This record gives sequence, structure tokens and C-alpha cells, in this order.
Amino acid sequence: MIRAIVMKEWRILFASPLAWIVLAFLQLIFAWVFLSRLNTFIEAQPQIAATPSAPGLTQIVASPVFATATIILLMVVPLLSMRLVAEERRSKTLPFLISAPVSITQIVLGKFLALLGVLALAVALIVAMSLSLTLGGALDLGLLAANTLGLLLMAASFAAVGLYFSCLTAQPLVAAIGTYALLLFLWLINISATDPSGMVNALSLVQHFESFARGTLALADLGYYLVLIALFVLLSIRRLDADRLRA
Repeated sequence: MIRAIVMKEWRILFASPLAWIVLAFLQLIFAWVFLSRLNTFIEAQPQIAATPSAPGLTQIVASPVFATATIILLMVVPLLSMRLVAEERRSKTLPFLISAPVSITQIVLGKFLALLGVLALAVALIVAMSLSLTLGGALDLGLLAANTLGLLLMAASFAAVGLYFSCLTAQPLVAAIGTYALLLFLWLINISATDPSGMVNALSLVQHFESFARGTLALADLGYYLVLIALFVLLSIRRLDADRLRA
């Protein structure tokens, strides 16, 4: 049943120009950053060759693309997530959906996985560009894998937050604004932090991505994203379950 919901959401999403425009925009930005960093690497070849333990192709070219993608996805995901449930509520089809012979958990997971699948496609475009570097050099596959995992976890966190705000309102624009507000808060929360081990840094989206960007897998950072995803998915389930009880 979850698969049927995912396929339904994909048909709706890709039937409109929004998904295609967003994917084209993402690929344009990612390709521009990728080619810019590749040009920087080529120009710095003499200095790199003369420097012991100099950063490699992955660090100079691929990693900055992943770092840029975190910012771009923060701007794009609220636009993709805002209609997931809010549009159903606005068009008066939500009562039919939640009264169907399918659990609220399946509905929420189907919509979440549908959005995550689109975001995973955007991440796959970055991975494909990065792997093309193997034609002319050696990649640090461990660093590439860590960046990929970190970006997927962050994208999933964005999707979970966006889904929850879409469950709260019948206005997609309001859902997008709420998602932007919370994600920006979690993004910028550590700007004024002075204690690296303090609670403020523990809540920061950026802080937890940094270990992945360095190629390390810390259980605390992995746990942070998994808890954030689970929290907002559960909140979405609880919100729609309340709608079902009132229906």
C-alpha cells in the first residue's frame, strides 16, 4: 500500500512542471559549482603536486558540491513538500484519503518516501558527476560515501519537517513558510554558540553535517538526523490521526 501511495504522489508530482523545473534548476546549480571547483583544481595542480598531504580531487571538487547542495535543498524542499497534505486538505480530498482502508502510518510514510525519492534523484546527480572524475583521477570513495550519506540524511530531515507543516494547514504557502522558518532556525542556531559541546550545537543541522563532510561517521550525528526524521514523521502521523478521529 505504501508503494501505491508513493507511485500516486510521483504521478501527481511529475505530471506538473514543478518537479521538472526544480530538478533542472538543481542540476544547473550543481553542475556550475562542480565545473567551477574542477577548474580550480586544474589551476592549482602545480601547487598540489608540490605540497605533501595536499587535499585531493574529492576534497577540492566533490565535497564543495555536497556542501552547496545542503543550502540549495533547504531552499527547494519546502516548495516540494508544501502540497503533500495541505493540497489534499484544501481540495477537500483529505477526508476520503484518511477514511480509506489504509493506515495513517502508511499514508504518511508513502508521502514521505515519495518526496525523499525525488530528493534522492537530485543527490544521485551529484554522485554521478563526482564519479565521472574517476576518468581523470583517483577519488576518495570513503569521503564521497560519507558526503552522500550526510546529504541524504539532511534531505530526509528537510522532507520530514516539510511534511509535518503540510499536515497542519490547508494553505501550501503557509506550510512552506513554516518549514522555511524552522529549518532556518535549526540551520542558524549555532551562529552565536561559544561552547562546542553545548545544547545549541547539538541542535544545529550544519554542525552534524560537518563530520560527514570530513569523511567520518559519528553515531551522534547519525542519531541526530534519524531522531529528527522519526520525530516529524511521528508528529505527522499523530496530526492526521487526530483528523481521522474528528472525521
